[in-house]
Amino acid sequence: MKRHPSLIPLSREHHGALLLARLLRKDAPLYKGLPSNAPDKADYALKFYQDEIIGHFAEEEKVISLVKGLNPELDLLIDEMEKEHVQLHELFRLINNNSDLSVHLDKLGRALEDHVRKEERQIFPMIQNSCSEELLNTIAESLKT
Repeated sequence: MKRHPSLIPLSREHHGALLLARLLRKDAPLYKGLPSNAPDKADYALKFYQDEIIGHFAEEEKVISLVKGLNPELDLLIDEMEKEHVQLHELFRLINNNSDLSVHLDKLGRALEDHVRKEERQIFPMIQNSCSEELLNTIAESLKT
């Protein structure tokens, strides 16, 4: 399904999150210009979290507030999404407090990838199918501020 223009900015940001998710996994290939050992990956992940993910989650939560109540199935997915945001915030916060950093980073990478895939494959298409064009335009405007 083609992404509605109102959700394209969020979808584009998912590319960087997916790259981070793959980088953090134990079985990650070497990525040119990106860290290859656990401590450097942890530093990279924390910087990306601060610079990108915190703001991205806030933008998604603006969208959530506009579409809650439109569709019971979407509401269930939104509840899952909100719980995953809390879980991911916690996983990022715990990066430097783990006895086995590479195991923690792998867990974080898998959780982040699963979360982004769910948004792209289930939540965003359902938002597009549940919203009027007027509401999609309202979503677009909310993401500009």
